Amino acid sequence: MSSPAEYYNSLPPISKAYGTLCFFTTVLFHLHILNPEFIGLYYPFVFKKFEIWRLFTNFFFLGPFSINFGIRLLMIARYGVQLEKGAFEKRTADFLWMMIFGAISLLVLSAIPLFKLSFLGIPMVSMLLYVWSREYPNSQINMYGLVQLRSFYLPWAMLGLDVIFGSPLLPGFMGIIVGHLYYFLAVLHPLATGKNYLKTPKWVHSIVARYKIGVQANSPVRPAANGGTGAFRGRSYRLNQ
Repeated sequence: MSSPAEYYNSLPPISKAYGTLCFFTTVLFHLHILNPEFIGLYYPFVFKKFEIWRLFTNFFFLGPFSINFGIRLLMIARYGVQLEKGAFEKRTADFLWMMIFGAISLLVLSAIPLFKLSFLGIPMVSMLLYVWSREYPNSQINMYGLVQLRSFYLPWAMLGLDVIFGSPLLPGFMGIIVGHLYYFLAVLHPLATGKNYLKTPKWVHSIVARYKIGVQANSPVRPAANGGTGAFRGRSYRLNQ
């Protein structure tokens, strides 16, 4: 059995970084070092006081230590990690682009009064869960030893648990909306038409290559260290002509 340190070091970079930031943001909150009001998404402060950091920091607060916090952190550790190691294996830039696209989409959605939220961490985790459920739709999930269901239905089951725990439905539902938007544009639409409008931008490949974050086998950017791009080993789809 590996030690906690070995397990942590074995995690893929993007999921590890995001989960770590979420964990320590809550730690700082409980130590009274960080006030959530300082990092929450509030558009008047963003545009009138130029508090640009709010566009980023609001994604890192999953709430105080609680059952709901633990569930969301475990989702990152399980489903985010499985996505990054499985469907996005050797595609770190593509996984990072999925997270960036999800963040931008959630920011736009949150600007609509009906979907207004100060913290978008839970919707981001819900988006990861939705994409995972579409990539592995036939996996069997045992929920707390009570119910067994196909993973395709897991995001909706989590909404049901939010009702049971008395949590708001909006964060999870927003994540499902954005997750479906990503999956439609990145997978379903290219399969149907042969056109990919959500191709990972070159600047994202450049970030991954420059800072040597993970591996991107089909990168158009050559890393300075070895210069090799390798063969594509991610998902393989036949696109209609």
